[in-house]
Amino acid sequence: MENRCLPSSFFGDLMSRELNGFRVRKRPYLGDLSSEPGGFGTGVLSVEHSGATTPPTAVSFCKTSRNSHILAVTDEDGYVSFFDTRRSLPSYASCRERTAESRVCEWVAHSNAIFDICWIKDDNQILTASGDQYVKIWNAEKRKCIGILAGHTGSVKTVCPHSSNPDIVVSGSRDGSFALWDLRCNSSSTNRFGEACLLSTAVVKEAHASAPRKRRRQGKAASMSITSVLYLKDEISIATAGAVDSVVKFWDTRNLKSSVTQACPHVEPFVRKETIQHGITWLSQDSHGASLVASCMDSRIYLYEVLQPDKGPVKVFPGSKIESFFVKSAISPDGAHILGGSSDGNAYIWQVKKPESAPAILKGHDGEVTAVDWCSSEVGKLATSSDDFMVRVWNMKKGGRISARSPTAIRKRITAVVTECRKRILDDPPACSISMDDTFQALTGASVEPSSPDGSKMLEFSTPKSGKRSYNSILREEKEMQQSPEAALSSPSSVLNPPSSIKRRTIRDYFVSSS
Repeated sequence: MENRCLPSSFFGDLMSRELNGFRVRKRPYLGDLSSEPGGFGTGVLSVEHSGATTPPTAVSFCKTSRNSHILAVTDEDGYVSFFDTRRSLPSYASCRERTAESRVCEWVAHSNAIFDICWIKDDNQILTASGDQYVKIWNAEKRKCIGILAGHTGSVKTVCPHSSNPDIVVSGSRDGSFALWDLRCNSSSTNRFGEACLLSTAVVKEAHASAPRKRRRQGKAASMSITSVLYLKDEISIATAGAVDSVVKFWDTRNLKSSVTQACPHVEPFVRKETIQHGITWLSQDSHGASLVASCMDSRIYLYEVLQPDKGPVKVFPGSKIESFFVKSAISPDGAHILGGSSDGNAYIWQVKKPESAPAILKGHDGEVTAVDWCSSEVGKLATSSDDFMVRVWNMKKGGRISARSPTAIRKRITAVVTECRKRILDDPPACSISMDDTFQALTGASVEPSSPDGSKMLEFSTPKSGKRSYNSILREEKEMQQSPEAALSSPSSVLNPPSSIKRRTIRDYFVSSS
């Protein structure tokens, strides 16, 4: 086993390249993609240790722009490997001999397969979820385990950190539960290796257990595995998916007794009770938190609006073969494209604005595509892994470009929209009305229906007298509307704008005080 030590300045000394001055087309397009080494950042990596190949299970680029060229790969033997994708990567013909040139380091992280990996704390730490029923916290530079999240009774399939506080983590397991963890809490014990073990702050069991049926084959217990969890960008809500059906559930972390709302491909109730149920394999969200993507076992990928998940999917991206299914999917950093890895051995890329258009097909794998990921800073770079023991790094910049609109620029544009709308309210009250849904849609740039069926309040101005109301009174009404308990309970969209709660030091403090 290769066990090279990392220098203390591992991440700092690696080359970093910013996309300064990179011109982006207003209308993004897809060209011919290649993973062969026509330049830096493309090629094929063989996943093997001491000469023995093993199937990769998860891939993840570093999240900071300085380290975005580092790709973490996990596999069925419990290894974590780091690769430098800015080096000249080998071609398929030479990948068995030359992969070691791009490998920065590798180590045995678990005694079982690692199903998920994510970077936290400016890429200084990583989280690994494994079939050994543990989530481990690693110092990425020293490859040292600094904590273990223990408590699941089945393989841990998925893990996701809080969007702004990396000390808060949610995990999902094959035992049917998802758990919340606070990494700031003191460890409850240590194992025989001296590693600190932390207990969960809250657990929801049987979150996606199937409803009991009158007739069930003997020995065929209903699957209740949690396949994917997401900490949404609102910093309070969690989305979960399971293997039993195509339902995505949304939870408020301040009250986990039941889900707030749910989303599924079919809004209307099933006519036939024996309708085949298709599980969800993976969830992902765009960088703005407005959209959520669910890859399903029915050979489709569904896109939902997070504020109105119960309305059903707003877009559907079909696969090429009905007998195949999508293993994992991911939205590009700019939110313009969706990448899906399929069981048919290919990966597909759709344009979000044109779901009816034929997707770009990434061919080259000889087995099921098990994981996909976009590089967050190097525009057009992505990675796919497969059961053929290979990881392919692709580059779209050779044949096309992805729009890289800055979220900051979007926020500036949105602020101007909202400000102008408020100005119109004051200047021309009879013709203008505004709701919280309208405000959010202005923030995301998406279109909405003119009326909201959830019964939330709207600020309406229909008489000249109302135009005399001060700007402060308008803001006060909006604030009251956001904090209205009735709106929080009756509106599905309020899951992203829940009433403010008492600030506590950790999530554990909340659950202890409310129990």
